[in-house]
Amino acid sequence: MTDARSAAAFDRRLLAPMVLGSILNPVNSSLIAVALVPIGMALGAPASQTAWLVSGLYLATAVGQPVTGRLVDLYGPRPLYLVGTALVGIGGVLGVVAPDIGTLTAARVVIGLGTCAGYPAAMALVRREADRTGRDSPESVLTALSVSTQTIAVVGPTLGGLLIGLGGWRTTFAVNVPLAVVALAVGWWAMPRALGRERSSDSVVSLVDPLGIGLFTAALVSLLLVLERPSWWPLAAVTVVAGAALVRWELRARHPFLDLRVLAGNGPLLLTFLRALLGATVSYAILYGYTQWLEQGRGLSASAAGLALLPIFLAGIGVAALTGRRREIRGKLLVGAAGQVVLAVLLLFLSSASPIWLLVVVALVAGVPQGLNNLAVQNAVYRQADPERVASSAGLMRTFFYLGAIVAGTTGGLAYSGGATTQGLHVLAFVMLGAAMVFLLVTVLDRSLVRLEA
Repeated sequence: MTDARSAAAFDRRLLAPMVLGSILNPVNSSLIAVALVPIGMALGAPASQTAWLVSGLYLATAVGQPVTGRLVDLYGPRPLYLVGTALVGIGGVLGVVAPDIGTLTAARVVIGLGTCAGYPAAMALVRREADRTGRDSPESVLTALSVSTQTIAVVGPTLGGLLIGLGGWRTTFAVNVPLAVVALAVGWWAMPRALGRERSSDSVVSLVDPLGIGLFTAALVSLLLVLERPSWWPLAAVTVVAGAALVRWELRARHPFLDLRVLAGNGPLLLTFLRALLGATVSYAILYGYTQWLEQGRGLSASAAGLALLPIFLAGIGVAALTGRRREIRGKLLVGAAGQVVLAVLLLFLSSASPIWLLVVVALVAGVPQGLNNLAVQNAVYRQADPERVASSAGLMRTFFYLGAIVAGTTGGLAYSGGATTQGLHVLAFVMLGAAMVFLLVTVLDRSLVRLEA
């Protein structure tokens, strides 16, 4: 009887590699937030160049996550996880020794590519355990995954400020080395060696669909570069041509990288991807835009700015912990959307003389959608995606997430063209308000969310 119960239970040993692999991306996304100014001063790089430290990682992950996710679906999570975590360690070493901003940007790209495997692998493991046990994986597992990633994303600036205070900005790269070593060791020990789902006599090349991946990469990279640098608008022609070729090829491919027919017929999943984009636009505007304003507009040190963001972590974790075991998705999204609207309005009342208590209130309000939206969007993807492509769907969700991050970064760059002033923050707040209102409207009108709670 004990063995039968054990076989029907989620394998808790998988939680450690799932969490460790998933946090590698948010830790590198968030630590850099308070390091941009010190890096620019140390390497003599203007803001236009240090911005590529953010964009480089997002470009790599936006393209790499769905590609890696597809490989996870085909060949299993273990090999992709181990290779990815090794790349994170290599990128960390490269960042520690980087002599200039170009090498440092290359290190961020390597780190970004390395972090692509963690989250799709984790989602695939959750699905595989559900198949193995014959029952849905506990809500607490998905909650632990969401809470760990958002915890790191929010606490990252605080940790980054402390690391910079202790050993300078290079410590924000050095921290990847021990993290990668631990993740490798735990992954080697705990992750199953089983191959992926698909079994076929077709060649590896036909299964992977290299032409589809190449066209997807060309279309997405050109689009992201246009979003990141609007003056590069001629690249939009590459986006259009590569995108059209991608659609034509994927509709004919025997084993398409993107199964467009399935995606087109899954409207609820596409709306979830849209919510991922809109939610990320707001959350990353806070992570980068608000953080820069705290340092330059409000005059706080990097360490103090990190501490000022700490209530986001406390509120986000508290909200996620309280609601995580409840399967309800639509209610979480509605409250999260309303929280984003309130947050954007509060930013309009900030000035260079705003008291600390008001900054704390802003951070606490920001934590509510941070805790609810990430959890709800993740759980929606898990339940809406084709079980055979849950890893690649999770990767696509992350692509939309990083599209939102780049939109936030581009908006912040335009709003702060003359520095991270209060006026620039208010421009950013209006963009956040628009994204939040669309998020709310899409959620109110999406009745398919009710069926996920059955």
